[in-house]
Amino acid sequence: MIELLNISKSFAGQKVLNDISTVFDKGKTNLIIGQSGSGKTVLMKCCIGLLDIDEGIINFDELCFSDLSIKKKRTTRKKMGVLFQGGALFDSFTVEENVMFPLNMFTTMSLEEKLDRVNYVLKKVNLVNANHKYPSEISGGMTKRVAIARAIALNPQYLFCDEPNSGLDPKTAEVIDALISDLTHEFQMTTVVNTHDMNSVLQIGQKIAFLYQGDLWWEGDKDEILKTDNKELNDFVFSTELTRRIK
Repeated sequence: MIELLNISKSFAGQKVLNDISTVFDKGKTNLIIGQSGSGKTVLMKCCIGLLDIDEGIINFDELCFSDLSIKKKRTTRKKMGVLFQGGALFDSFTVEENVMFPLNMFTTMSLEEKLDRVNYVLKKVNLVNANHKYPSEISGGMTKRVAIARAIALNPQYLFCDEPNSGLDPKTAEVIDALISDLTHEFQMTTVVNTHDMNSVLQIGQKIAFLYQGDLWWEGDKDEILKTDNKELNDFVFSTELTRRIK
């Protein structure tokens, strides 16, 4: 579980996040949605410690993450898996080397143990016999799956995904959504996903937080989002672009 209490963040005197309080539940796919500039990327960066908050508290289960020293935050980050927009694989590394990277950085496992773990997570994301391929040799969907495998290599308690379907065709995006959902439930991770894709919202949105101009404007689930009378949320959900994606 991740608990946010009265989170605020400003840049150059302009408030980007305004007194946000919410809970992201363990074993669920928790989605953050909103228009560009609504603050959702800033909120995720605050959650993983890339940005310091100005006010408020961020709790990871019983741990007050926002009050930790830089050194202790680094220790806590070992419990986090992060899927960056675009995948962010190392071009000069093979698939195997990309997935092994966090194991080399944060563990004292033997090479044999690391290879076993790499093969295990690659199998989990339905990628076998791809160990020695380079990012330039695989598709966009495979790139995202490799990035997911790397994100879960350390068996994290918390998984953060920033626009996981960016640049993917609708069918491949559905595969990635299903994979994130399946892994979340199997490993009982607290998963937080930034997205603007309504297909993702309707497929895996067990908890949805809608940000509007830096405020937490609405919370609910995928069954409630199409029934709300929240004007700003309806404007977002039923905009021309998103309606086309739902069809």
